[in-house]
Amino acid sequence: MKSTLFNMVAVLFTITLIASAGVGAVNMITEEPIAAAKAAATTAAVANVLPEFEQNQMAEQEIDGLPIKVYTATNGGEVVGYAVETMTKSGFGGAIRMMVGFLPEGKIYNVNVLEQAETPGLGTKMCDEGNALISSIKDKDATSLEFKVKKDGGELDALTAATISSRAYYDAVARAKEAYLVASGKQQWADGVSGATTTETNEGEGAQEGGKDE
Repeated sequence: MKSTLFNMVAVLFTITLIASAGVGAVNMITEEPIAAAKAAATTAAVANVLPEFEQNQMAEQEIDGLPIKVYTATNGGEVVGYAVETMTKSGFGGAIRMMVGFLPEGKIYNVNVLEQAETPGLGTKMCDEGNALISSIKDKDATSLEFKVKKDGGELDALTAATISSRAYYDAVARAKEAYLVASGKQQWADGVSGATTTETNEGEGAQEGGKDE
């Protein structure tokens, strides 16, 4: 009996050891390609939100407790823009990550949504080319914008039936603006934007146009 139990334990241990070794081997094989793919995606996102550049240098910041990365792009030794990898946790479906491009003087050049989990057909429209959100801020001086939707007393458009997602989008862009101000030397530190575009609502106030809650 003891011999049988010992054999079972030995077999299970051997199987576990082999499985662990296999998982480790797979991780070693895939780790480098995954890292390379992620780096390539980041490079493409930076290029998508800025004018043509030769190289860029990344620096990290923290605003409202959230990690922010700023890529300072140069061409011929001159700064042509700042690409800010920003985020917010106030999306309807959770966190939203974006890349926001600023020209040296502060004009918003372009925005690229990197990650979102908003409602299909509603909040996901923030990824559509020429949507109401990007149209409200593109080519405008970020330093003079108040990142609030019209429903909250601001001047910026919201996505139809997706006010919560729209607020989150602008919250992330406002955080990117703070990071740009620090990176460009226009400001010594970021003031933070928590609550700048999010409005505390009860369940009834959270209902969107057309009776849809997004």
